[in-house]
Amino acid sequence: MSGPVLTIELAEAVPHAVVQQIRGLLLGSSARFEEKRFGEYDLSVDAESLGITDAGGSDGHRPIAVSLMGPDVGDEATFDAEHVGQGDQQHLLGFTPTHAVNVIAFCSRTVDHVVTALLTAAIMDLTGGVANVELAADQLATVAGLPGVIAVTSGSWPAAYGSAEFLRAWAEQPGFRLLK
Repeated sequence: MSGPVLTIELAEAVPHAVVQQIRGLLLGSSARFEEKRFGEYDLSVDAESLGITDAGGSDGHRPIAVSLMGPDVGDEATFDAEHVGQGDQQHLLGFTPTHAVNVIAFCSRTVDHVVTALLTAAIMDLTGGVANVELAADQLATVAGLPGVIAVTSGSWPAAYGSAEFLRAWAEQPGFRLLK
């Protein structure tokens, strides 16, 4: 079963020094760490390292992948495919994304959703950027009033765009759940 995915939209490539900081963050928060290529990691994230004390009956180690995407970083085709038809992100974000970071959970328990949100926020503390979060229609009202929200879109593919502060605030909401 696959779990939730969050994307950090970036206005430029992540500098190599910041990628090394991300690598250090991931290495320090993971029981298992595999670097598949520069900027792509397969992990078993320790939920406690993110401040999550209730792992919902699991051992607290959650399978996650983190992948930097865009020109000169890798996964350029995936970046392009994910951004086709995104519309005018310049209008929503204040920039047109050239790069991104995907944080992908491989399971879908409640703890996986919280780990994905908090790990994404921690990465954003290093990279900056804007979280791109797909929403269910019934989540629009909840996220619209949270701190750090930059934009909320409705229609056939509702989404919220926000800061690390937004992700942390939303993860604290009762019934918090990301889309898969």
